[in-house]
Amino acid sequence: MRTSSSISGLLLVLLLSFSGRTFVSGGFDFPFEDVNQAWRGFLNLSGCHKGENVTGLDAVKKYFQQFGYLTNGDDSDEFDDDLEKALQIYQTNFDLNITGSLDNETLQQLVKPRCGVGDIINGTSSMKYGRRLAAVGHSVAHYSFFPGRPSWPRQASLTYAFSLSNQPFTAEQLRPIIVRSFARWEAATTLKFSEVSDYSSANLRIAFFRGDHGDGEPFDGPLGTLAHAFSPENGRLHFDAAENWVIDVAGLSAAGTVDLESVMVHEIGHLLGLGHSSVRESVMFPTLLTGTKKVDLHSDDVQGIQLLYGGNPRGNVSTPSQQSERSSDASSLFWSPLLSCFTIILSIIFLSFPL
Repeated sequence: MRTSSSISGLLLVLLLSFSGRTFVSGGFDFPFEDVNQAWRGFLNLSGCHKGENVTGLDAVKKYFQQFGYLTNGDDSDEFDDDLEKALQIYQTNFDLNITGSLDNETLQQLVKPRCGVGDIINGTSSMKYGRRLAAVGHSVAHYSFFPGRPSWPRQASLTYAFSLSNQPFTAEQLRPIIVRSFARWEAATTLKFSEVSDYSSANLRIAFFRGDHGDGEPFDGPLGTLAHAFSPENGRLHFDAAENWVIDVAGLSAAGTVDLESVMVHEIGHLLGLGHSSVRESVMFPTLLTGTKKVDLHSDDVQGIQLLYGGNPRGNVSTPSQQSERSSDASSLFWSPLLSCFTIILSIIFLSFPL
């Protein structure tokens, strides 16, 4: 009996070990080391629901205040009606099960690195919740705009400049990333972009900062809010200098890395007037996992930007339904086999010695 149960137990361990999942903190498959320090406490709140009072809920409320889901300024640990409603709206925007509680699926989404631009701005949801979804062809559009739909003039020729302060790249390294990022939006619109040397006079200004940098949107360190940009015609695009930015696919093989071009393309969308999209494959989706490259415009991005500026009269832009490119998640490729072997060894030792 002991031998039979040991073999069965070992087979179960082997099955789980090679299933391709990474198990962290309460069954999460999101790498724990890729969670922002300030957000890690969220993972202890799994299952919290209305009516409870649990230490750490104040931080969740601050998160929802930051991204527009709560406006009451409450910082208590009480799971009240407002927090339940905020969760339901968030779950709608991200196409999650609408439970109104901190279930595992919602927590995994909450702790993913993301854009610092709010999902709800001035009380108006810029994503799926509370807005009428427009039918486009046989699909449903999920793109959105800033309140009032600000934009640059159609057929505008916009200038951009970038600062080399607070980041490790040279101008020669950054320039191709920036040129390609603007080219993707230019190919879809009537707009044209060109670089100028005078940073202060450029329409669009790109820079890297750490922490509180004077625009009312302080950064929070690695793997929290990655960057933010302001709506037209403000023109500012800021990256968090604390991130482990990479500029080539090979660099994405290291744990905790963030693809600069993917975030650049997303934030330029904000500079041009797009809000966040609920389409996960869209470049305007708010979150980006580490080790991920997603730079090609989804049809949802193209439909949204062309409503603002019209289509490109100089040619057609490719609009694949899915252009998300995932590098073979370096941390998974490296750590999963080691964790699997370690799990197997421990299981063999445990099962070999009867209690």
